[in-house]
Amino acid sequence: MSNSRNIALNVLLKIEQDDAYSNIALNNAIKENKLNQLDASFVSALVYGVLEHQITLDYILRQYSKIPIRKIEIKTKIILRLGILQLLFMDKVPESAAVNESVNLAKKHKLQKSSGFINGVLRSITRAEVKYTLPDKSDKIRYYAIKYSVPQELVSLWLKSYGEENTEQLLKSLSGRTSICARVNTLKTDREKLISELSKQNVKAEEVSFLPNAITLENTGSVERLQSYRNGLFHIQDVSSQLCVELLEPKPRQIMLDICSAPGGKSMTAAQIMGDRGKIFACDMYSHKLRLIEANAKRLGITSVVTMLRDGAKGNKILVLADRILCDVPCSGLGILSRKPEIRYKDNLIDNDLPDLQYKILCKSAENLAVGGRLVYSTCTLNPLENNSNAARFLSEHPDFYGVKLQLPKGIMRAFDEKEYEITLMPHTANTDGFYIAVFGRKAKN
Repeated sequence: MSNSRNIALNVLLKIEQDDAYSNIALNNAIKENKLNQLDASFVSALVYGVLEHQITLDYILRQYSKIPIRKIEIKTKIILRLGILQLLFMDKVPESAAVNESVNLAKKHKLQKSSGFINGVLRSITRAEVKYTLPDKSDKIRYYAIKYSVPQELVSLWLKSYGEENTEQLLKSLSGRTSICARVNTLKTDREKLISELSKQNVKAEEVSFLPNAITLENTGSVERLQSYRNGLFHIQDVSSQLCVELLEPKPRQIMLDICSAPGGKSMTAAQIMGDRGKIFACDMYSHKLRLIEANAKRLGITSVVTMLRDGAKGNKILVLADRILCDVPCSGLGILSRKPEIRYKDNLIDNDLPDLQYKILCKSAENLAVGGRLVYSTCTLNPLENNSNAARFLSEHPDFYGVKLQLPKGIMRAFDEKEYEITLMPHTANTDGFYIAVFGRKAKN
């Protein structure tokens, strides 16, 4: 397992220094080092454990270190985070292994001067009767920030926007791996047959009760290795994204525009709902992302999806007005922190220009919608400035558009009061990623 710790250190370095995505950096490391399932699981637990608890780990480190964290060399700091994680948050790792392997890891990276410091900090933790205490609850923002390892600005935003009960439930949902969801490719199979087929491949698949062609997956290993995946019987897609397409209500023989499509999951779901009859223009501003969409369509056997190189914010008009438009815009990603925990440590997480960009994309997209058509605006974030505010502004400035009352499945509950045309999905109320959906229709101008 000592090599696993070194691999975890290198992955965390890439994430911190190179802004690498955790899932990509981790998957690449597992493949490059040809790790077996046990070692891969341990490396994953270390990497995601540090990312999920980083603020808490640093808070604990401050209580034992005489050196300010900002002055601790980056590798030393990550080794300490790994060590504290193993000591306090991983029950199956012996204390001696957590300490000794951390020291060995420092020596392996020629951090001889740091090895004594690391040894001293970690041994002090093992000897302490009370390992650490959280801030007083009277300061709610700081207390929640340290306990759940999120920036105080995010805690403050959620408390103000969604109330304390929703905020605490959201914070609790951030730890641990979320379930993998998939959409059955109804052009090739049905849910019952796919579940049976996956069972033969030792994958546990279960129905999502409130969505007809959604399933959850367990024990998949690398999804790409599964024969049923290679045969195009399903694609990976969270329930929130599937619901987003369901609420768009695409129909056969319609023209649809998917504004920010890559990697194309929503276009694929729409194509399946449409029976692969009609035309879906899947757009992105980068050619390499369009190739991902094309590869997905080919694997799934979909012919109705056509890729288009297009900048959603500049938005050249398409030749024919669309019956359906999906405007799933770039966002801060606050709804997928459990999948990509490193997002929470980005600068300008909340105070940024995203709402303006999103609004520009929405307005440009709406120009392409036919009268009587339907447009869905969506994000995978939990920030009213990017969600509800943009939707309300759009309706106030576009009198030929109106909000469409949502017909929600029985398994979906609202977390708080919103307009009838919109919903903010949360893990504890919908068992989905954090996600926002607003649905608009277009009428003839007076």
